[in-house]
Amino acid sequence: MKAAPEAQLRLLDLQELDTALDRLDHRRRALPELAEIEHAENRLRELGDALVAAQTEISDIDREQKKAEQDVDQVRARADRDQKRLDSGQVSSARDLENLQSEITSLQRRQSDLEEIVLEVMERREEAETRLRAVEADRETGDKALAELTARRDAAYREIDGEAELTKQARAGVVTDIPGDLLKLYDKLRDQQRGVAAAALLRGQCQGCHLQLNTVELNEIRAAAPDDVIRCEECRRILVRTKESGL
Repeated sequence: MKAAPEAQLRLLDLQELDTALDRLDHRRRALPELAEIEHAENRLRELGDALVAAQTEISDIDREQKKAEQDVDQVRARADRDQKRLDSGQVSSARDLENLQSEITSLQRRQSDLEEIVLEVMERREEAETRLRAVEADRETGDKALAELTARRDAAYREIDGEAELTKQARAGVVTDIPGDLLKLYDKLRDQQRGVAAAALLRGQCQGCHLQLNTVELNEIRAAAPDDVIRCEECRRILVRTKESGL
């Protein structure tokens, strides 16, 4: 392949710009905020699950408390009815009176036990409410942290995208100075060589694979026409001759 020396030199400018774009792309994908955002989102999902669990627990406790209070009311109502019967004098039989008094005493004990259960359930509800408030506070803190991280990420994106846009504009200007067939080869090698398609020959060393060329190879390059497109024998990248090539 043939190309004017000036066009070949422009390949180095193009390579530098493309390398800069690759770095910007890597920087965009490797922003520390991305990992922090993922962690924050996972934490918020955990807190969401914890919130549902806390709300469900309170709902279950409320049903339990309602049932316990209903049991207390039923026992109290029955004890009140028995007490009224006892106070009314309607029961005259000594045995019936004894049985009624015994039942009232039993109902009072049962009411006391049930009231203890209600108090215990109420205490559990207070504890559950405390846990719920703690989860809600953690989630609010997590939401704020995620918002801050997202804002930092978006600001970094804007900065990177701005640099990338300027670099792309500069690249477009360089591309116009490079023949189509040379540019096609460059693009093909970029895909094959992990982004580096053109490298300078610097003091007898390929700057693509960083290997020193032997005497035979250097003599072949010295003998080549200025517009010959040279390839590194080791890495097959386009080898661009410069004033510092050592030829």
